[in-house]
Amino acid sequence: MSGAPSLGALIGASLLAAGRPVQVRELAAVLGVPEDAALREVQAFTARVQAADLGFTVEAVAGGYRLVVPPTLSGHLAPLLAPPPLPALSSAALEVLAVIAYRQPVTRAEIEAMRGGSAGTVVILQERELVKVVGRSDAVGSPLLYGTTERFLLDFGLTGLDELPPLENANFSHLLRS
Repeated sequence: MSGAPSLGALIGASLLAAGRPVQVRELAAVLGVPEDAALREVQAFTARVQAADLGFTVEAVAGGYRLVVPPTLSGHLAPLLAPPPLPALSSAALEVLAVIAYRQPVTRAEIEAMRGGSAGTVVILQERELVKVVGRSDAVGSPLLYGTTERFLLDFGLTGLDELPPLENANFSHLLRS
C-alpha cells in the first residue's frame, strides 16, 4: 500500500487494534482531524461496514466505538469463542448490582439497608469486574464506596449510566448479554 492510508482504513485499524471501545477524541488524534470530523468519519465507516456485510459491525458502547460480531452470527461461532460464559448472576447479585448502578457511590451498609439483606454478592460482582471501590465515605469508620465499572457498561451494552432503564422497570437479567 503506497501513500497515506484512508481515514476509513485508519478507523478500522484503530478499532481492531485497540481491543476496547475507542473514544472519538482518541480517533480524532489518530486521524489528525477535529472531533466532529472524526465522528462523521466513524459514522461513514460504520455505514460502509454494514453495507459490505463483512461479519462484524461497529458498536457504540461505554463512551466509544468498537468492532463486534453481530448477535445474529454469534451462535455460528460458538466453537471459536472462549472462555465459556460465566454462569448467570443470581437474583441477589442482580439486586445488589441494581442498587449500586442506580445509587452509586454507595456503601455496603446502604446496599444492605435498601435490600433488607446481605450484600455479600459484592465480592462476586467485583470478581466479575462489574463493580469496584470508588472511594471512602465520610461516615464513621470511612466505609468503602462502590460504583459500576466500564465492564458493567460493556456487558450491559450501555454507552453511559444515563441509559439505565427507569428504576421501576429495571430488570437487569434480560439486559445481560450472553
